[in-house]
Amino acid sequence: MAAAVLLCKPGPKGIGDSKKLTAPRRAELEVTIRRRCAFGIGVVGVETIDRLNIFGATMLAMSLAMQNLCEAIGQHALETLIDGNLTPEGRCEHWRWPARAIVGGDGKEAAIGAASILAKEYRDRLMAEAAKEHPHYGWERNKGYGSKEHMEALRVHGPTPLHRRSFAPVAQMEMPL
Repeated sequence: MAAAVLLCKPGPKGIGDSKKLTAPRRAELEVTIRRRCAFGIGVVGVETIDRLNIFGATMLAMSLAMQNLCEAIGQHALETLIDGNLTPEGRCEHWRWPARAIVGGDGKEAAIGAASILAKEYRDRLMAEAAKEHPHYGWERNKGYGSKEHMEALRVHGPTPLHRRSFAPVAQMEMPL
């Protein structure tokens, strides 16, 4: 899951690292960002993650998010700011924008923070929906991360089609004895 945001002027106030915001504040900011800013979201499924690995899938999700943003604004982006120490440039065949990596960028650059808010809120909604179909895993609470509750449910109920086969606990379960 990745998002790309072109901030409106003036930009929404209070944007920052999505992990440091409260859930109600993130939800409030998401509405404002979606209403006032241009954005694109990129989603990559578990099969692709398993095929490419998590890094390659992240690069692809970023590329899809940028593609969707450029379609939304009807033009090519000039420069892209990326949270982290690497960009998809030269690492993903679909990437075609100049990019600059910023370590801790979601707390330093409002556009990156806005993108992290959109991606987190979108992913959290997907996990809450998935929890309705697979209630044993507590995804509405742990959002699919390897919490104690999730790991125990995985041990008891086994993996779902939504679990990555490359996720170590699942891969270990599926190894023949």
